[in-house]
Amino acid sequence: MDRVDTIVVGAGIAGLTAARLLSRSGQRVVLLEARDRIGGRVWSDREGGVVTDLGASWIHGVTDSPVAAAAAAFGLRTAEFTVGGYQPYSRPIAYYGPSGVRLTDDEVERFVADIDAVDAELVRLVADMAPGHSYAEAVESALGSQGWEAERAERVREYLRHRTEEQYGVWIDELDAHGLDDDSIDGDEVVFPDGYDALATHLATGLDVRLEHVVTSVHWSADGAEVITDQGVFTASRAVVTVPVGVLKSAEFVIEPPLPEPVAGALARLDMNAFEKVFLRFPSKFWDEDVYGIRQQGPGGVWWHSWYDLTAVHGVPTLLTFAAGPAAQETRGWKREKIVESVLGELRRLYGDRFENPVGAHVTSWQDDPYSRGSYAYMTVGSAPEDHDLLATPVGGVLHLAGEATWTDDPATVTAALHSGHRAACDVLGRPIPIADAWAAD
Repeated sequence: MDRVDTIVVGAGIAGLTAARLLSRSGQRVVLLEARDRIGGRVWSDREGGVVTDLGASWIHGVTDSPVAAAAAAFGLRTAEFTVGGYQPYSRPIAYYGPSGVRLTDDEVERFVADIDAVDAELVRLVADMAPGHSYAEAVESALGSQGWEAERAERVREYLRHRTEEQYGVWIDELDAHGLDDDSIDGDEVVFPDGYDALATHLATGLDVRLEHVVTSVHWSADGAEVITDQGVFTASRAVVTVPVGVLKSAEFVIEPPLPEPVAGALARLDMNAFEKVFLRFPSKFWDEDVYGIRQQGPGGVWWHSWYDLTAVHGVPTLLTFAAGPAAQETRGWKREKIVESVLGELRRLYGDRFENPVGAHVTSWQDDPYSRGSYAYMTVGSAPEDHDLLATPVGGVLHLAGEATWTDDPATVTAALHSGHRAACDVLGRPIPIADAWAAD
């Protein structure tokens, strides 16, 4: 094909945003996507007439959120479903102790107070820690300062371990102490009852998107960029690469010449996580009423410790749990039925005769997706928050990286992806443009 102004690799939210803004600025843009669909890690399944977001699900805080602004401009239906991240009691939670007995309100109040005390100490400790210390080290220091007996400390330790797993899909020893610095939410959280992928559909309107074009290498020089795919070679003056960190670090995706510093160093210090969703649909709600979540403590909750009630969103009785970090790694390769049965074993233990067998189940496999190789990026021990932004440093005025891993303020989110696509478009153009142009009416 003829040479274009900019090639964008990857039709996730970052790539779609960059391509849309560049196209609206008068550039000739072609967007190459390996999958047979757009959206990347925004993927909505509609099997059986039930919408299930297999990847991104929430806008984590609508205050000043460009994703919320885009959704409103495109007329997308949202529903408030604030969970506050992996917080101890942001909404009503039914806690079960190690013996499988539900904790009383007083016991929960004391447990939450313990978490708050350690969290306050963690804020101080982490702020003074240089990169190179794990989040586990910070947690142990914070716990040690409390002077608690072993059982009391263990309950908070396991909670913080599970928070690390659910927030970043990684074992607590493998996350840098600063890896949860972004763990804050502004405003209500919302979900998309009709599917998050509608955002991608609207962003893609009018774009030249080439599906099932698997990019194997990107060559850049002062003369421009050459992108090699299994469907042919594409050339342009600039290239915006939005593939996930897992793909950037794989042998199947080559950038030539290799990425220079500081981009290469930042990429080396980030890694892709192990994080899968397990959706279970039941004939009726047998679990606790008036709670949005269920959590269990102790050995039974090493893998399956938290379930979230999505009934109000899905319209049918539904629980969601996560295989995160070690659980996702250990169950990788298991058949769906084996994973589901493992989860159900813990629900049976908690609910006994009230338990009902599910009528449907869905288990994701992002670790095995060759075009993501995980769910999202995390900070390995020795990284720093600014590595996210360093990863987006323009290379030779020709090559630009974007995606959720390249945005420091709120990585691992659709918000980060959208912001990064906007930044890449501005860098390509060499001038600022309003982010709102991505969703402004024609």
